[in-house]
Amino acid sequence: MTSATQKARINDVLHRIHRDLAAPLTGAGLARVAAYSEQHFHRLFQQVTGESLHRYIRRVRLEHAANLLMFEPSTPVRDIALKCGYNSLASFTRVFGEQFEMSPGRWRHQERSQRIPYMSDPEVAAGAERVALLPLPVPDLVELRERPVAYVRHQGYNHSIRSAWQILQAWAAAEQRPFVDQIGLHHSNPTWTPQARCRYVACLGVDSPVPRRGVVNGMVIPGGLHARFRFSGQYGDLLPWITRLQDEWLAGSGLKTAATPAFAKYQRNQFIDSEDKFELEYYQPVTLY
Repeated sequence: MTSATQKARINDVLHRIHRDLAAPLTGAGLARVAAYSEQHFHRLFQQVTGESLHRYIRRVRLEHAANLLMFEPSTPVRDIALKCGYNSLASFTRVFGEQFEMSPGRWRHQERSQRIPYMSDPEVAAGAERVALLPLPVPDLVELRERPVAYVRHQGYNHSIRSAWQILQAWAAAEQRPFVDQIGLHHSNPTWTPQARCRYVACLGVDSPVPRRGVVNGMVIPGGLHARFRFSGQYGDLLPWITRLQDEWLAGSGLKTAATPAFAKYQRNQFIDSEDKFELEYYQPVTLY
Protein backbone atom coordinates (compact mmCIF):
# COMPACT_ATOMS: atom_id res chain seq x y z
CA MET A 1 0.00 0.00 0.00
CA THR A 2 1.24 3.48 -0.84
CA SER A 3 2.05 5.60 2.22
CA ALA A 4 1.01 9.22 2.66
CA THR A 5 4.65 10.28 2.38
CA GLN A 6 5.07 8.45 -0.92
CA LYS A 7 1.93 10.09 -2.32
CA ALA A 8 3.20 13.47 -1.17
CA ARG A 9 6.48 12.99 -3.02
CA ILE A 10 4.71 11.92 -6.21
CA ASN A 11 2.49 14.98 -5.85
CA ASP A 12 5.67 17.09 -5.86
CA VAL A 13 6.60 15.44 -9.16
CA LEU A 14 3.16 16.07 -10.67
CA HIS A 15 3.44 19.73 -9.67
CA ARG A 16 6.84 19.94 -11.37
CA ILE A 17 5.49 18.32 -14.56
CA HIS A 18 2.51 20.64 -14.87
CA ARG A 19 4.52 23.75 -14.01
CA ASP A 20 6.45 23.56 -17.31
CA LEU A 21 5.49 20.92 -19.88
CA ALA A 22 8.27 22.09 -22.24
CA ALA A 23 11.00 21.33 -19.70
CA PRO A 24 13.19 18.21 -20.13
CA LEU A 25 11.13 15.93 -17.88
CA THR A 26 13.51 13.01 -17.51
CA GLY A 27 13.01 10.06 -15.22
CA ALA A 28 16.32 10.74 -13.48
CA GLY A 29 15.50 14.40 -12.88
CA LEU A 30 12.00 13.71 -11.58
CA ALA A 31 13.30 10.89 -9.38
CA ARG A 32 15.53 13.50 -7.72
CA VAL A 33 12.46 15.69 -7.10
CA ALA A 34 10.83 12.72 -5.35
CA ALA A 35 14.07 11.81 -3.55
CA TYR A 36 13.93 8.17 -4.69
CA SER A 37 16.14 5.98 -6.80
CA GLU A 38 15.03 6.10 -10.41
CA GLN A 39 13.94 2.46 -10.49
CA HIS A 40 11.86 2.76 -7.32
CA PHE A 41 10.45 6.10 -8.48
CA HIS A 42 9.11 4.63 -11.72
CA ARG A 43 7.36 1.80 -9.84
CA LEU A 44 5.87 4.19 -7.32
CA PHE A 45 4.73 6.71 -9.92
CA GLN A 46 2.74 4.02 -11.74
CA GLN A 47 1.32 2.77 -8.45
CA VAL A 48 0.07 6.24 -7.44
CA THR A 49 -1.13 7.57 -10.82
CA GLY A 50 -2.12 4.39 -12.63
CA GLU A 51 0.11 5.33 -15.57
CA SER A 52 3.79 5.00 -16.35
CA LEU A 53 5.80 8.22 -16.15
CA HIS A 54 6.40 8.21 -19.91
CA ARG A 55 2.71 7.69 -20.71
CA TYR A 56 1.57 10.35 -18.24
CA ILE A 57 3.96 13.01 -19.56
CA ARG A 58 3.10 12.19 -23.17
CA ARG A 59 -0.63 12.39 -22.49
CA VAL A 60 -0.59 15.75 -20.68
CA ARG A 61 1.77 17.26 -23.26
CA LEU A 62 -0.46 16.13 -26.12
CA GLU A 63 -3.61 17.36 -24.39
CA HIS A 64 -1.95 20.79 -24.07
CA ALA A 65 -0.85 20.63 -27.70
CA ALA A 66 -4.44 19.88 -28.76
CA ASN A 67 -5.53 23.03 -26.91
CA LEU A 68 -2.89 25.14 -28.60
CA LEU A 69 -3.68 23.80 -32.07
CA MET A 70 -7.33 24.73 -31.65
CA PHE A 71 -6.92 28.18 -30.16
CA GLU A 72 -3.70 29.40 -31.77
CA PRO A 73 -4.43 29.04 -35.50
CA SER A 74 -1.52 31.30 -36.53
CA THR A 75 1.16 29.52 -34.47
CA PRO A 76 3.20 27.05 -36.58
CA VAL A 77 2.82 23.41 -35.62
CA ARG A 78 6.59 23.21 -35.08
CA ASP A 79 6.39 26.00 -32.46
CA ILE A 80 3.53 24.24 -30.68
CA ALA A 81 5.57 21.05 -30.64
CA LEU A 82 8.43 22.93 -28.97
CA LYS A 83 6.07 24.48 -26.39
CA CYS A 84 4.98 20.98 -25.46
CA GLY A 85 8.44 19.47 -25.10
CA TYR A 86 8.98 17.99 -28.58
CA ASN A 87 12.15 19.04 -30.43
CA SER A 88 11.28 17.00 -33.52
CA LEU A 89 8.22 17.84 -35.62
CA ALA A 90 8.24 14.30 -37.01
CA SER A 91 8.11 12.67 -33.57
CA PHE A 92 5.43 15.11 -32.42
CA THR A 93 3.29 14.36 -35.47
CA ARG A 94 3.69 10.61 -34.93
CA VAL A 95 2.70 10.58 -31.24
CA PHE A 96 -0.10 13.10 -31.80
CA GLY A 97 -1.55 10.79 -34.45
CA GLU A 98 -1.31 7.83 -32.08
CA GLN A 99 -3.22 9.76 -29.40
CA PHE A 100 -5.90 11.49 -31.49
CA GLU A 101 -5.99 9.32 -34.64
CA MET A 102 -5.28 12.24 -36.98
CA SER A 103 -2.49 14.66 -37.82
CA PRO A 104 -2.01 17.96 -35.97
CA GLY A 105 -3.03 19.79 -39.15
CA ARG A 106 -6.33 17.94 -39.45
CA TRP A 107 -7.01 18.48 -35.75
CA ARG A 108 -6.37 22.21 -36.15
CA HIS A 109 -8.94 22.41 -38.94
CA GLN A 110 -11.49 20.68 -36.69
CA GLU A 111 -11.90 17.59 -38.81
CA ARG A 112 -11.89 15.67 -35.52
CA SER A 113 -14.88 13.79 -34.13
CA GLN A 114 -17.65 16.05 -32.88
CA ARG A 115 -18.56 13.62 -30.11
CA ILE A 116 -17.61 15.19 -26.79
CA PRO A 117 -16.86 12.56 -24.10
CA TYR A 118 -18.79 14.28 -21.31
CA MET A 119 -22.05 14.18 -23.32
CA SER A 120 -22.38 10.52 -22.30
CA ASP A 121 -23.09 11.77 -18.75
CA PRO A 122 -26.86 12.49 -18.62
CA GLU A 123 -26.45 15.30 -16.07
CA VAL A 124 -23.81 17.06 -18.15
CA ALA A 125 -25.79 16.53 -21.38
CA ALA A 126 -28.78 18.19 -19.69
CA GLY A 127 -26.46 20.98 -18.53
CA ALA A 128 -25.29 21.51 -22.11
CA GLU A 129 -28.91 22.05 -23.19
CA ARG A 130 -29.42 24.64 -20.44
CA VAL A 131 -26.16 26.44 -21.12
CA ALA A 132 -26.79 26.63 -24.88
CA LEU A 133 -29.78 28.91 -24.24
CA LEU A 134 -27.81 31.47 -22.19
CA PRO A 135 -25.43 34.25 -23.31
CA LEU A 136 -21.76 33.68 -22.56
CA PRO A 137 -20.66 36.09 -19.81
CA VAL A 138 -18.20 38.78 -20.85
CA PRO A 139 -14.88 38.20 -19.01
CA ASP A 140 -12.49 40.72 -17.56
CA LEU A 141 -8.71 40.35 -17.64
CA VAL A 142 -6.91 40.21 -14.30
CA GLU A 143 -3.28 39.81 -13.28
CA LEU A 144 -3.08 37.32 -10.42
CA ARG A 145 -0.39 36.77 -7.84
CA GLU A 146 0.90 33.33 -6.92
CA ARG A 147 -1.42 31.62 -4.45
CA PRO A 148 -0.23 29.11 -1.82
CA VAL A 149 -2.77 26.34 -1.27
CA ALA A 150 -3.31 23.06 0.51
CA TYR A 151 -4.60 20.44 -1.92
CA VAL A 152 -5.92 16.96 -2.60
CA ARG A 153 -5.57 15.47 -6.10
CA HIS A 154 -8.40 13.53 -7.71
CA GLN A 155 -8.77 11.60 -10.95
CA GLY A 156 -12.18 11.70 -12.59
CA TYR A 157 -14.61 14.55 -13.09
CA ASN A 158 -17.91 13.50 -11.54
CA HIS A 159 -19.64 13.43 -8.16
CA SER A 160 -16.70 11.46 -6.71
CA ILE A 161 -14.79 14.77 -6.43
CA ARG A 162 -16.87 15.27 -3.28
CA SER A 163 -14.52 12.91 -1.42
CA ALA A 164 -11.50 15.14 -2.14
CA TRP A 165 -13.34 18.16 -0.76
CA GLN A 166 -14.44 16.25 2.33
CA ILE A 167 -10.84 15.27 3.05
CA LEU A 168 -9.76 18.89 2.65
CA GLN A 169 -12.62 20.06 4.86
CA ALA A 170 -11.67 17.60 7.61
CA TRP A 171 -8.02 18.71 7.36
CA ALA A 172 -9.01 22.39 7.67
CA ALA A 173 -11.04 21.63 10.79
CA ALA A 174 -8.17 19.65 12.35
CA GLU A 175 -5.68 22.43 11.53
CA GLN A 176 -8.12 25.15 12.66
CA ARG A 177 -7.98 26.86 9.28
CA PRO A 178 -10.92 28.60 7.60
CA PHE A 179 -12.59 26.53 4.90
CA VAL A 180 -13.36 29.55 2.75
CA ASP A 181 -10.96 30.07 -0.16
CA GLN A 182 -12.02 27.01 -2.19
CA ILE A 183 -10.35 26.53 -5.58
CA GLY A 184 -10.73 23.72 -8.11
CA LEU A 185 -7.79 23.24 -10.51
CA HIS A 186 -8.62 21.79 -13.94
CA HIS A 187 -5.61 20.00 -15.45
CA SER A 188 -7.53 18.40 -18.34
CA ASN A 189 -9.67 19.72 -21.16
CA PRO A 190 -13.00 17.84 -20.88
CA THR A 191 -13.80 18.45 -24.55
CA TRP A 192 -11.70 15.44 -25.53
CA THR A 193 -10.46 13.90 -22.27
CA PRO A 194 -12.91 11.27 -20.91
CA GLN A 195 -14.31 12.28 -17.54
CA ALA A 196 -12.78 9.24 -15.84
CA ARG A 197 -9.30 10.43 -16.90
CA CYS A 198 -9.72 14.15 -16.14
CA ARG A 199 -7.31 15.41 -13.49
CA TYR A 200 -8.84 17.68 -10.85
CA VAL A 201 -7.24 19.21 -7.76
CA ALA A 202 -9.31 20.41 -4.80
CA CYS A 203 -7.44 23.33 -3.21
CA LEU A 204 -7.82 25.56 -0.17
CA GLY A 205 -6.05 28.91 -0.02
CA VAL A 206 -3.73 29.13 3.00
CA ASP A 207 -1.66 31.93 4.50
CA SER A 208 1.00 29.70 6.07
CA PRO A 209 2.76 26.52 4.86
CA VAL A 210 1.22 23.08 5.24
CA PRO A 211 3.15 21.71 8.27
CA ARG A 212 2.72 17.97 7.72
CA ARG A 213 2.62 16.30 4.32
CA GLY A 214 0.44 13.32 3.58
CA VAL A 215 -2.95 13.01 1.91
CA VAL A 216 -3.12 16.83 2.01
CA ASN A 217 -0.10 18.65 0.59
CA GLY A 218 0.95 22.19 -0.20
CA MET A 219 1.85 23.92 -3.46
CA VAL A 220 1.68 27.32 -5.16
CA ILE A 221 -0.82 28.08 -7.93
CA PRO A 222 1.04 30.21 -10.50
CA GLY A 223 -0.03 33.79 -11.04
CA GLY A 224 -0.15 35.68 -14.33
CA LEU A 225 -2.73 37.02 -16.74
CA HIS A 226 -6.16 35.37 -16.60
CA ALA A 227 -9.57 35.87 -18.16
CA ARG A 228 -12.15 35.79 -15.37
CA PHE A 229 -15.65 34.49 -16.10
CA ARG A 230 -18.47 34.45 -13.57
CA PHE A 231 -20.72 31.39 -13.76
CA SER A 232 -23.60 30.04 -11.70
CA GLY A 233 -25.72 26.95 -12.17
CA GLN A 234 -26.01 23.35 -11.08
CA TYR A 235 -23.95 20.20 -11.46
CA GLY A 236 -23.67 19.43 -15.15
CA ASP A 237 -23.45 23.05 -16.31
CA LEU A 238 -19.78 23.88 -15.79
CA LEU A 239 -18.12 21.63 -18.38
CA PRO A 240 -20.35 22.98 -21.19
CA TRP A 241 -19.57 26.52 -20.02
CA ILE A 242 -15.85 25.76 -20.27
CA THR A 243 -16.31 24.43 -23.81
CA ARG A 244 -18.23 27.54 -24.84
CA LEU A 245 -15.69 29.98 -23.43
CA GLN A 246 -12.95 28.20 -25.35
CA ASP A 247 -14.88 27.89 -28.61
CA GLU A 248 -16.65 31.24 -28.60
CA TRP A 249 -14.38 33.59 -26.66
CA LEU A 250 -10.81 32.31 -26.58
CA ALA A 251 -10.66 31.43 -30.27
CA GLY A 252 -11.57 34.99 -31.25
CA SER A 253 -9.97 36.94 -28.41
CA GLY A 254 -6.54 37.49 -29.94
CA LEU A 255 -5.04 35.86 -26.82
CA LYS A 256 -3.43 32.47 -26.42
CA THR A 257 -3.98 29.89 -23.73
CA ALA A 258 -1.14 29.69 -21.23
CA ALA A 259 0.40 26.44 -20.03
CA THR A 260 -0.72 26.73 -16.40
CA PRO A 261 -4.00 25.08 -15.33
CA ALA A 262 -7.34 26.87 -15.40
CA PHE A 263 -9.20 26.96 -12.10
CA ALA A 264 -12.53 27.76 -10.48
CA LYS A 265 -12.79 29.87 -7.32
CA TYR A 266 -16.00 28.85 -5.59
CA GLN A 267 -18.41 31.05 -3.72
CA ARG A 268 -20.76 28.05 -3.72
CA ASN A 269 -19.19 24.67 -4.36
CA GLN A 270 -21.34 22.21 -6.34
CA PHE A 271 -19.45 19.19 -5.00
CA ILE A 272 -20.32 19.85 -1.35
CA ASP A 273 -23.50 21.90 -1.80
CA SER A 274 -26.67 20.13 -0.65
CA GLU A 275 -28.44 21.21 -3.86
CA ASP A 276 -25.50 20.52 -6.22
CA LYS A 277 -25.41 24.21 -7.21
CA PHE A 278 -22.44 26.47 -7.84
CA GLU A 279 -21.49 30.12 -7.94
CA LEU A 280 -17.91 30.67 -9.03
CA GLU A 281 -15.30 32.64 -10.88
CA TYR A 282 -13.54 30.65 -13.57
CA TYR A 283 -9.99 31.75 -14.41
CA GLN A 284 -8.63 30.87 -17.85
CA PRO A 285 -4.84 31.52 -18.06
CA VAL A 286 -3.96 33.50 -21.17
CA THR A 287 -0.91 35.11 -22.74
CA LEU A 288 -0.18 37.51 -25.57
CA TYR A 289 2.67 35.40 -26.94
